[in-house]
Amino acid sequence: MKELLTIEEWNEVLEKSKDEPVLLLKHSTTCPISTSAFSRVEEFETDMPKYWLKVRESRPISNEIESNLGVVHQSPQLFILNEGEAVWNASHTVITPNEIKRGLAENSLS
Repeated sequence: MKELLTIEEWNEVLEKSKDEPVLLLKHSTTCPISTSAFSRVEEFETDMPKYWLKVRESRPISNEIESNLGVVHQSPQLFILNEGEAVWNASHTVITPNEIKRGLAENSLS
């Protein structure tokens, strides 16, 4: 998983999602639920690129993601991005391998 550290990197990921689907995790470094979600996403087996950001430490990026995707911020929060938009998202304890697979299947990405 690659950490996003700048808005420019986020914009590159959003552009990349126009060519191939990607996973994006908004992670809170102070939340045990987020730590568990991070581990589940990190261990999730896929060929899709996976990105993440620390929401507290990278607030401007987190705000830009919320603005670009039009999805209210939560953390932890996982997105499947495809064709430049969020086609699925989940938060907190819903971030599980089975739910990610369901989100992929619902969008014909599995």
